[in-house]
Amino acid sequence: MERCVIVDGLRTPMGVKKGEMVGIRADDLCAQLLKGLMERNPNLKKEEVEDIALGCAFPEYTQGMLLGRAVALLAGFPNTTCGKVVNRFCGSSMDAFHQICNSISVGDLKCGIAIGVEDMFAIPMGGFNPSFNPELYKINYYMGMGETAENLAKELNISREEQEEFSIESHKKALKAWAEGKFLKEVFPVYYKEKKIEKDEGPKEPDLEKIKSLEPAFLKDGTITAATSSPISIGAAALILCSETFAKENNLKIKAYYVAGAIAGVEPERMGAGPIPASEKALKRSGYKIEDIDYIELNEAFAAQSLYVLKKTGWDKNKVNIKGGAIALGHPLGASGARILVTLLNILEEKNAKRGLATMCIGTGMGIATIIERG
Repeated sequence: MERCVIVDGLRTPMGVKKGEMVGIRADDLCAQLLKGLMERNPNLKKEEVEDIALGCAFPEYTQGMLLGRAVALLAGFPNTTCGKVVNRFCGSSMDAFHQICNSISVGDLKCGIAIGVEDMFAIPMGGFNPSFNPELYKINYYMGMGETAENLAKELNISREEQEEFSIESHKKALKAWAEGKFLKEVFPVYYKEKKIEKDEGPKEPDLEKIKSLEPAFLKDGTITAATSSPISIGAAALILCSETFAKENNLKIKAYYVAGAIAGVEPERMGAGPIPASEKALKRSGYKIEDIDYIELNEAFAAQSLYVLKKTGWDKNKVNIKGGAIALGHPLGASGARILVTLLNILEEKNAKRGLATMCIGTGMGIATIIERG
């Protein structure tokens, strides 16, 4: 078995409502990112990239037509570079990462790219023409994500005030990271309508009065508001993966090793709990304990959902989302798994740390997790 290594990772800025990224095509966004990623790694020839696995939660319209192959050609990869689309809703691009890593481990690939993208402005949640099965309605399969987060908040009595404090902290950490230049190595500027977009559009100085005045977003008597939910967004993220042997033969720097990955299922109406069993599985497969993990990226779908995971696991909050999370940055569904891996990769490098865990919940009741480590 070959060891799969991470050579590099980049992401675009995360764009939000009324921002400058709204309107850019998902395929063009990915092509810009892939060109930047390859330019940053001149020792890797495009013809050596055998496959591109692209994660996307709603692969239709501008995200349709076998987007993985399309973005490869748009980015100037040769006809020999293949492409596919992976859909596991919020976990799509982390699943794409697992698929490329596993193919490398068994020798089916030597080098590939895992990428994720979502334009939540062009394609509505659920897509343009959803069809619902009455039997699945009975088991809450189609329950809105906000409602599932309300279930978790109720289960552990997570107050609106706790959620607001969590969200405010996410924004402050993200603003601090940008002010200190901590995102510069992971964010690739993109161009749209002759404008250069260099920074995430979501993080903002919290307006406490406005936050307190917001009505519940999902249930009339609920605790979750727009301020404590990840915003509708657009963005992409990608990672170059290859075998350890290939990296050494081609003089590619090894930034980290893929150690273990896992998926896990929970009840659809408690989907936000998914990171807990997924992380437990990944840790068991890796042979490590949570104490061996230096930093954690937990995707912030909702403050209530993230707080639920933290309360249930007892994870050290000082290790979690130290640059802020999706509540501040945005959660473009298909891109988020790759995004948190790119962020984690850079945190480990900046802190000269050894191991990291990236994990997230997935709509319909699942979780996914990945453990990486530096050599």
